[in-house]
Amino acid sequence: MKGKLFGTDGIRGKANEHPVTSELARKLGVAMVCVLGGGRVAKVLIGRDTRESGEMLEAGVMEGLLSMGAEVVRLGILPTPAIAYLVKELGATAAVMLTASHNPYEDNGMKIFGGDGFKLSNEQEEEIEGLLLGSLHGQNGKAGRVVDFPEGMEMYVAAAKASVGELDLSGLKIVVDAGNGAGYEVGPRIFKELGAEVFEMAVMPDGRNINAQCGALFPKSAGGMVRETGADLGVSLDGDADRVIFSDSDGEVVSGDQVLALCALGLKGAGKLRGNAIVATVMSNLGLDEVMGEAGIKVSRSKVGDRLVMEKIREEGLAFGGENSGHLIFVDHATSGDGILSALQVCKIIRESNVTLKELAGVMREYPSTLLNLPVREKRPLEALAGLQNLILEADALFGNEGRHLIRYSGTEMKIRVLVEHRDQNVVNEWIGKFKQMIKEELG
Repeated sequence: MKGKLFGTDGIRGKANEHPVTSELARKLGVAMVCVLGGGRVAKVLIGRDTRESGEMLEAGVMEGLLSMGAEVVRLGILPTPAIAYLVKELGATAAVMLTASHNPYEDNGMKIFGGDGFKLSNEQEEEIEGLLLGSLHGQNGKAGRVVDFPEGMEMYVAAAKASVGELDLSGLKIVVDAGNGAGYEVGPRIFKELGAEVFEMAVMPDGRNINAQCGALFPKSAGGMVRETGADLGVSLDGDADRVIFSDSDGEVVSGDQVLALCALGLKGAGKLRGNAIVATVMSNLGLDEVMGEAGIKVSRSKVGDRLVMEKIREEGLAFGGENSGHLIFVDHATSGDGILSALQVCKIIRESNVTLKELAGVMREYPSTLLNLPVREKRPLEALAGLQNLILEADALFGNEGRHLIRYSGTEMKIRVLVEHRDQNVVNEWIGKFKQMIKEELG
């Protein structure tokens, strides 16, 4: 085995192909106990999304854990943030969520959480990876046991509802598109229990239809139903329900940066924006900086990945941050991105302000921008691509403070992401074309 196994969000790839195999899953179970067990009898939670390969990986991880004498708590199909919440609430050693998030059903992966409910540090991932790349076998003479824990769903539902206090959503019409993923049952249920009239979409998973023309990658699907039903907003979850994209009452998609802005302003108005600052990533639009600056709110930027956003939030002692891809982290209520909880927080802001989502989102004007995801044969260091580097220097000189560009490899797929922003849409169009052509020439 060669190459780094952990990407920006755990281990991910095509199911039943390296590294997402039952054998590596077994070794992961062993490695988790070795690295995170602390010399005690480990108690490890396992959850999964709706992919057909989830049961294969679950069996593999359990085999490894049981061979090390661990107590395995099987939670079944639940959102990733539910697993993160339960690991701490149940006093477990660690947890593993089997998911490939927004990827197609053919993919799967493994996200690991420590006993504190947070994703692992780089150092912990490297230690586990070192064991995975070597010869690893169960070594504990005592076999473990498996406990099914369906009560986990009830605990998560109660916690999500508690995050918004006595919020009453009576009279609010909400389209909930669960993406045929991990939130297909719990998502619509929570909004109904808070009094909303819910129109459900993509809540019939068959193992292969997760993220298929639905959910956070296809928010226009929910937008269409918003228009058909006259709903107040649409909520589109991704495959493991750790992120959310919104549609307004016209069925138009609200950008992730607009949601970051309205949440930050809502928290500030409620006196809950610690540090008077938020964390966004390098992918967030320059328009976010403008509207936050006008409100006296600082924007601190991190690299891409909700784990890195959370790390920066904790480092700076803040209350909120997120990614424009839909990961929103309300650190007083969650240890990672949570699509359902975030949607509840947005609904709370709507109710308390008595303003529509469309009006709230309108506080931010985005710079024209284009984001491309281009397939690549290999991930050569960008610094080694002479033509691209020359083009970057030329763009820097031209853009000044009027725009920006960002070129980076995906942390989970064989793709390169190219972002161009500028006050002038014509400049965006011109330079996205130049970057695309150069990348095609140098990376194929």
